[in-house]
Amino acid sequence: MDFMTILSNILGELFAPTTAAYALAAIGLNIHFGMSGLMNMGQAGFMLLGAYGFAITQMNGCDLFTSVLTALVLAAIYGILLGIPTLKLGPDYLAMVTLAAAEIIRIVGRSTSLTWLTGGSAGIAPQNFTEKFENASPLPNGSTKFLLWTYNNNIANSWWLRIVAWVLVAIALLLCWRWFHSPWGRVLKGIREDENAIRSLGKSVTKYKMQALILGGLFGAIAGIVFILPRSLNPDSLGRTVTFYTWTILLLGGAATIMGPVLGSCVLWVLLTAVKETMRVTIPTTVVSSNQIEALGWVIVGVALMLLVIFRPQGILGNKKELAFNG
Repeated sequence: MDFMTILSNILGELFAPTTAAYALAAIGLNIHFGMSGLMNMGQAGFMLLGAYGFAITQMNGCDLFTSVLTALVLAAIYGILLGIPTLKLGPDYLAMVTLAAAEIIRIVGRSTSLTWLTGGSAGIAPQNFTEKFENASPLPNGSTKFLLWTYNNNIANSWWLRIVAWVLVAIALLLCWRWFHSPWGRVLKGIREDENAIRSLGKSVTKYKMQALILGGLFGAIAGIVFILPRSLNPDSLGRTVTFYTWTILLLGGAATIMGPVLGSCVLWVLLTAVKETMRVTIPTTVVSSNQIEALGWVIVGVALMLLVIFRPQGILGNKKELAFNG
């Protein structure tokens, strides 16, 4: 593998659909945690519901708008069902409920009794739900080379998907910038820091938390759609590990910042790819196998993230003043 191929693989992660999907999920988590102090440990649940809502409706002949709307409605209902019993309690209860609820969705999705609907543990193949999205592309058929990268224009891991994914990220950032600086966002920040003070002003803390939970969940549902478009929908690929990656991305970039989720996603996946590609080139397979390189890559990146947490706990773009979360 030559140097230019390695470089293109590493830098390609900057604008990969998966990077955009995690950025969207982290933006939603930033509304939960960064704005409101909500300990949502089940963002993967919102993503999985959004993915199923989109894929299943596409399989049944719905148009793209209806499929996306279905995904958003499912995420909103899920947020309401999570919020009603937990938002009046402490953040630890919300963390436990969201983690368990996301696992319930994953387990139900891979149930053999629902194979006719969800595909069970095998999931749903991409050709069953990507055709209309690919046909909506204005790009010509074939592939295009831009600088170091060559991808199909419309099929699978395509330029079309990259354009749509990062336009969605840009829209999400614009909306969050507006919300963070609005009276609504200032109330949420107040709730995060001292909800009793906000309650004493006559504000309904539970209502604001519910709004934040649902809104962040909607971004999670969109992230789930973007995540599955270049691959199959497998429930195990959107398990609790995805939530942990999303938290890592948020804290890496900086909670309660606008660009933190995007920067965190880019840094994590570029760093991980760089470590793995470097090891594949420099370490013989007789010493470390391909599977071991995958695991070792995460170990090295994990150590780097631990050092970041120790020496800069607020993240790359974060502010220490924003760490005064209400317990």
